[in-house]
Amino acid sequence: MNPDTLLHRIIKPDWWIQADLVSSQAFRPAPQDGNLLSVYDGDQIAPEAAYNHYAGDPDKPSPSGVLSVTVEECESQHLPVIPDPITFPEHVLIDFRNSSRNQIRRKSAALRDAAAGRGWLFRP
Repeated sequence: MNPDTLLHRIIKPDWWIQADLVSSQAFRPAPQDGNLLSVYDGDQIAPEAAYNHYAGDPDKPSPSGVLSVTVEECESQHLPVIPDPITFPEHVLIDFRNSSRNQIRRKSAALRDAAAGRGWLFRP
């Protein structure tokens, strides 16, 4: 991965605010996930393939599409990007563990804004 590597985030239907506006919750890790946000390494997988990989799990809700942030956008928020190939080869974690609850809200909003500015990279 390099600073320009896209990190694909699968967007679930319950993360919509209105029309094309996605909640910052889409880029906020859950405490039960150890404050690690799951994304796909765009150097290894295209947005549509990431979508299909996620959608192929019958235990998960049907996703709405894929938005992406870059490694640099994460690092500018002091969020380390950690490869996690044990889960699956293209899996990456955005690490929010050293952020307070207020910092997590602010940083997730900044990531959402960056992704929204880039626009949808895949929608079925």
